[in-house]
Amino acid sequence: MGRLFGTDGVRGRANVDLTPELALAVAVAAAHTLAETDRSHPPVAVVGRDTRASGEMLEAAVVAGLTSAGATVIRVGVLPTPAVAYLTAEAKADLGVMLSASHNPMPDNGIKLFAAGGHKLPDELEMKIEAAVEANATSAWDRPVGAGVGRVHDLLDGADHYVQHLVGTVPHRLDGIKVVVDCANGAAADVAPVAYREAGAEVIAIHAEPDGLNINDECGSNHIEALRAAVVEHGAHLGIAHDGDADRCVAVTADGDEVDGDQVMAILALAMREAGTLTDDTLVATVMSNLGLRLAMSAEGIRLVETKVGDRYVLEELRASGLALGGEQSGHIVMPAYATTGDGVLTGLHLMARMAATGRSLAELAAVVTKLPQVLINVPVGDRTVGAAAPAVRAEVERAENELGGTGRVLLRPSGTEPLVRVMVEAATEATARSVAERIAEQVRTASPVAS
Repeated sequence: MGRLFGTDGVRGRANVDLTPELALAVAVAAAHTLAETDRSHPPVAVVGRDTRASGEMLEAAVVAGLTSAGATVIRVGVLPTPAVAYLTAEAKADLGVMLSASHNPMPDNGIKLFAAGGHKLPDELEMKIEAAVEANATSAWDRPVGAGVGRVHDLLDGADHYVQHLVGTVPHRLDGIKVVVDCANGAAADVAPVAYREAGAEVIAIHAEPDGLNINDECGSNHIEALRAAVVEHGAHLGIAHDGDADRCVAVTADGDEVDGDQVMAILALAMREAGTLTDDTLVATVMSNLGLRLAMSAEGIRLVETKVGDRYVLEELRASGLALGGEQSGHIVMPAYATTGDGVLTGLHLMARMAATGRSLAELAAVVTKLPQVLINVPVGDRTVGAAAPAVRAEVERAENELGGTGRVLLRPSGTEPLVRVMVEAATEATARSVAERIAEQVRTASPVAS
């Protein structure tokens, strides 16, 4: 069996790559692995999903797998991923299961697993679950019978608990702020508008009518055109867009200009430093964050720690170093004081709270970061390791870095899933960034050509 877990759980086309049989097998393996870790009681699992039609099918398979292995299931229905993580911790459950493919299109789905406390599974536990999936496929296992079969309980007020928690974290009321929220026809469709209203904002919700098929369909954090138009049409102070499972938050100003995760992190970092809650005056971001964020934080005396691409690496650094804020340019923002994973609605609340506290517009607050032009070229290669490490490629990268000096940056990395090398260049002008990126990309192509 190939590697089952990616950087964000198990993901694939529902009923093709991610079948009910696979979902059941993963659920059984997770229950067995947790039972071996702690034999004092049968495992308890919280299970939630986003609005994809296939989630109903996969939820049934996961619940069947867990209960067939003796686990008790607390089913919470359609909720954001961070809500499932929160309820896993609140219920003192051993496992959280979220069925979602996040920002991916509707035909896809995924299985995200959380450990006790609502934290993402460590790599070693994922490997144990993968090994158990394979072992169970080739040999019989002892099935509980009678009273040993797991039971299912529906938590009907999980959304209420989650919203109360979110609103309780806000340091200032949002009265006077008018916001348009794009719910991506996903898991935020109910909770995001309610949370923002309860915190005091005037809310106009769009793409908040999920039908199982329209999640992320030309809406949400990856498609903000409609949000831009709605903000201008309604004269709102800002717009907020979430993705299908609501762990992301991107925003637009009153004029419809995008405010990405880098700018949101900068705004929150300054607010938290002012409040004395930004531990060690340090922010965690990935290597893909814009150089403009680094320059802005340096000017403000805030240290920036870089991680590999992926919110799991941001989370690992936050936990390992006891830090208070981190995230990604894509809008995954993590505030460990309030959440164990990226939480788009939590981020939106604190972004608006900063506006309310300062009386400043989102455009004014976001201006702390001057984003440098960024050009990304995905280069198809025969061998991504060779393409990234060839001497001629490294020499070209070194030459480019010397040319750019402190006014730009080069990032070269092989894709983790495709035969590609990603060439990213930031510079003072887009023309310079593109010229440098194309030079490096040509060396990559020459070093490892695609077989004809």
